[in-house]
Parts: sequence; structure tokens; C-alpha cells
Amino acid sequence: MLDQNTFVEQTLLRLLDQKKYHSLRDILATMNPSDIAYLLEELDERRLPLVFRLLPKELAAEAFVEMDSDQQELLIRGFSDTELKEVLDEMFVDDAVDIVEEMPANVVKRILAQADPDMRKQINEILRYPEDSAGSIMTTEYVSLRPDMTVGEAILRIRRTGVDKETIYTCYVTQDRHLIGMVSVKDLLLCSNDDTPIREIMEENVISVSTHDDQEQVVQMFSKYNFLALPVTDAEGRMVGIVTFDDAMDVMEDEATEDMEVMAAMLPSDKPYAKEGVFELVKRRIPWLLMLMLSATFTGLIITHFENALAVCTALTAFIPMLMGTGGNSGSQASVAVIRSISLGEVESKDLPWIVWKEIRVAVLCGVILAVCNFVKMLLVDRLLMNNPDITVTVALVVCVTLVFVVLAAKTIGASLPIVAKKIGLDPAVMASPFITTIVDALSLLIYFAVASAMLPL
Repeated sequence: MLDQNTFVEQTLLRLLDQKKYHSLRDILATMNPSDIAYLLEELDERRLPLVFRLLPKELAAEAFVEMDSDQQELLIRGFSDTELKEVLDEMFVDDAVDIVEEMPANVVKRILAQADPDMRKQINEILRYPEDSAGSIMTTEYVSLRPDMTVGEAILRIRRTGVDKETIYTCYVTQDRHLIGMVSVKDLLLCSNDDTPIREIMEENVISVSTHDDQEQVVQMFSKYNFLALPVTDAEGRMVGIVTFDDAMDVMEDEATEDMEVMAAMLPSDKPYAKEGVFELVKRRIPWLLMLMLSATFTGLIITHFENALAVCTALTAFIPMLMGTGGNSGSQASVAVIRSISLGEVESKDLPWIVWKEIRVAVLCGVILAVCNFVKMLLVDRLLMNNPDITVTVALVVCVTLVFVVLAAKTIGASLPIVAKKIGLDPAVMASPFITTIVDALSLLIYFAVASAMLPL
């Protein structure tokens, strides 16, 4: 049975093939812009402009914003100047900025040429802010009220200007462009006296961010305070824009994707996986793979250095993969937990001693439990069931004691490196599974042979 989205898509494509454009337009007018964008992405270059031109102006602009940058560029190149201007006129400034940042230079020139002077000025202002800053993701379209306005005057102003604003639910009170308070539409509507001055009902303790604050900090504030919008001020305290919840969600998704890619030992990419070619994927993955492969040379050197000891007690060789794997997994658990806590703002660099102490206690308990289970397994399975006389009680103790120290070292390193990386200005996600595993592998071998040398006659 076809799901609803597939059924609607096939129905619309059938209407398009039958050239029933009026029926197609009527159905599209009832759809969400995101669903329309998804439908348009399934069309070929010939049919895409045709369906787009069937959309009402406002809906066309909303769907255009949701489309993939490749489709956007294709449409822009096919637009007449009049069509491009109509789309831009229906678009919010922050959405226009996002599109400009994705387009090649010749397309950007055409977009700016068709934008009205006020929008062009606002776009250029936002583009001046550093990438990944609050200023780069804000919009300059917000409702501004004066403190001496009455409630009635404020409501009238919202009615007159709100149609061009990205949000009207939160209004900001400014004096000489400086942010002094905020008031919600709910407060205005529930006020019993229309003659009440705004200054009497506004909230004065307004939380804001600076234009140069990192966008991750902005996202954390949305998560912490459940804002619908967050005001942005410049260095002089003048209000210059707002960051809305939908933009914060986009940043959250991009940051999470980037962290996952870095943690998986890949260079970040702006393109979705489905849009990347084979050579692009290779280009992003091979640098880390080469580095990790070369770093594994140290592991080989350690094994070579202790090959005489392994020759004396060959039973030790069989447990090297288990010790290295357990160490890598233990370090990854700690590093991922700390990296996630850093990204959520739960821990800071000053918390390093507390984090290390906590992970040490966790490591000791985990190590002891693993060692006991492994000791029983080695004697029952490896020695008795598999009839391997080389697995003596002493050998089992060497492996199990090593296991405790390996888990302890791995979790301590895994918890510490992300904090250190954050402290020196690196992305903590770099200190994730592949990097931690490489370090712990070498350390596991050193610990293993040190314990074995102390407990066995090697």
C-alpha cells in the first residue's frame, strides 16, 4: 500500500503529464512549502520551472527557500528579472542571505541587482558578520516598539508592519535603537486598558546575544530558555536583529551533523550524502584514514620490540586484540559522553578534575567487572573447554590485571582529551573514537607487556 506522500506525489505527476494545470495548482495551493519543495526536487529540469510558475507568489517564495541549492540555482537561471524580483520580494532577509551564500558569484550579482535597495543593504550588512556568528544567522525584520507608545498604538503598529516581519509574537522595545525591554502579543491583547504605556507592561530584563557570539552559544540559549526568538545587539548595545527558532534549529542540525562527521574521522561537508559524488567522499575521508593508518605504525613497533617476550609465552598473543578493542571502546565511551556534554554546555574546561575523578571511579568498577568475567572465561573456556594448557592461572591474571589498567587509562584519556581540545581552541569532536582508539591501542600494548614482564619470567 502506498503511503500518503507517495500517493499525492504520483497524483500530482499524473496531473502534470495530463496537462491539467488548474487542478495541479489547486492542490499545490493547499500543501505545505516543505512538501512542495520535496516534490519539486523530484522533477527534471524541463518540468521544474513549469510547476514552480503555477504556485502563488507567497507560496512560491516559501517553497523556494526550502529547496536544495542546486534546484534554486537552476530556477534562478531560468527566471526572468521580473520573476526573480517577485520571489525576492516575498522572501525574508535571512532566507535571502542563506541563498546568496550558496550561489556562485554570477548568480549572486543577479540576485542583488533584482533585490530592492533596502533588502540589498540588509543582505550586505549580514554578510559582513563572521561565519558561524549570531550576526550571520539573524534577520533584521522584527517588530520594534517605543516605550512611550500605548498598548493600542502598539497593536496598530503590529497590524501595519507585521506582514513584513518574520515573527510578531515577541516585540522589542527600543529607545535610540538600544534594547530596553520586550513585550509579547499576548501581553498586549490581554491588557485591559489600551491607553496603558508599553513601559508599564514590558519586561526589562531581556536576554540577548552579541553579533559576534558563536552560533552554538545561541542554540544553547534557545534550548535553555525555550525562546521563540532571541534579540541580537552590536558592540554598543544597539539592537540590530533577531535569531528565530527555525534558524536555531537549522544551526543545531548542521552542528550535530558536523560533529558526527568529525567524530567518525571525516572532514565536514555542506552537502547531504545523497548529493556527494564518489570522489568528493574519498577526498573527505582519505586524510584521516591516512593519518590513522600511519599512526598505527607505533602499534607495530611496540609488538616488534616485544616479539621475544611473545615467543617465550605465545599465549599472550591471542589476547592482544581483546585488550586493544576493550581499551578503544572504553575510551570512546568516555570521549563521546564528554563531547556531548560540552556541546550541550553541561561541562566546561574548569570541570576537568571533577570529570577525570568521576571517570576514574567508573573505570575501576568497569575494569574489575570485566576482569572477573574474563578470568572465569579464560579458565573455563580457553583452558578447559578448548584444552589449551598454555592458559595458566598466572597468564589469566596478567591479562585481567592488564584489562583493569587499560580501561582505567582509556577512560581517563577519553574524558580528558576533548576538554583539552576545547581549552586550546580545537573542536572537541576531533578527539573521538578513531583518534582515541589509536592512542589507546599503543598504550594498551605498553601496559600489557609491562604487566607481563613483571608477573611472568619473560
